[in-house]
Amino acid sequence: MKRILAAVVLLLLLALAGAAWVAWDLYRPHRGFAGSVMLEIAPGTGAPAIADLLVARGVIAHKFPFLVRYRIGRRHNHLKAGEYLFDRPSSAIDVYRRIIRGDVYLYPVVIPEGSDRFDIARILSDRMAINPDDFLRLTEQTSPIHDLDPEAPSLEGYLFPDTYRFPRHVTAGTVIATMLARFRHVLQTQLRQEMATGSGNLHDVVTLASLVEKETPDPAERPIVAGVFTRRLEKGMPLPCPQSDWPHPPKRSEFRFSFQYLSPGRIAAGADCQPGRNLAARRLPPGRRRCAVFRGQQSRRSFFCPDAGRTSAQRGEVQKGIGCVAAQVPGQT
Repeated sequence: MKRILAAVVLLLLLALAGAAWVAWDLYRPHRGFAGSVMLEIAPGTGAPAIADLLVARGVIAHKFPFLVRYRIGRRHNHLKAGEYLFDRPSSAIDVYRRIIRGDVYLYPVVIPEGSDRFDIARILSDRMAINPDDFLRLTEQTSPIHDLDPEAPSLEGYLFPDTYRFPRHVTAGTVIATMLARFRHVLQTQLRQEMATGSGNLHDVVTLASLVEKETPDPAERPIVAGVFTRRLEKGMPLPCPQSDWPHPPKRSEFRFSFQYLSPGRIAAGADCQPGRNLAARRLPPGRRRCAVFRGQQSRRSFFCPDAGRTSAQRGEVQKGIGCVAAQVPGQT
């Protein structure tokens, strides 16, 4: 009887010692690698294989405590596939929590203002290995923005330019949904009041802002250029945006941001780039003098002259084929 009792006590002590070791190992920071480790867990990988991978790469010291914690919570928590970056000592419990949260590494992707969807397709192809054709095909489907712009020929103008962070293997559809959600958020929280002071529906505003974005890189010039275009819209005049010296409206395959023309008082085509927050910089303050807009061939800056005749001496500095556009210039008398 005494022997049985002693054996039971010994087993209890061993169990307590084992539990104490498991707890100690779970919470003990470990780093068995130099620098950093990028570890990818493929979809469908089982917990034992994940534990073996973590041990082999030096992320955790032993797999048993990790598996014990997984077995305890596996009915409610699942280890998620993805790419994980480890660059500092971590305890096994922290590693476990990161993997069940799906705290995967996110790659920064910068979409500059003024990028069109072809530019975005190239950026995503370079940064995230997304098929450009798949991305462009999805951007031709306008149902996600039908409530905002029923006339939109594509998603151009609504893919908000910003710095995003995406996991590896992100899909083109997820990227587009994220950019459209960002547009809606900024529109509601930052631009709604500013745009309410302007005129025109969202289709016209986005299209005009995209033309202004392509026309000048200088934020100080954008309200003036927008006023020039707005004046022509009010007069029902064609709106040849002076962005090239092409003698005819170029084909999309030749020159992506084409000339824009009007139906009566309206912008007929859709946006040609993503203006982003520059949607608000489209209004021209009132002034007294009129000007013509020309763009310098070398500086790529615009000349604002009182009338078309004043520009004749500047023919050597402006692009050929660009027409003069009359508008008000603020601050002149």
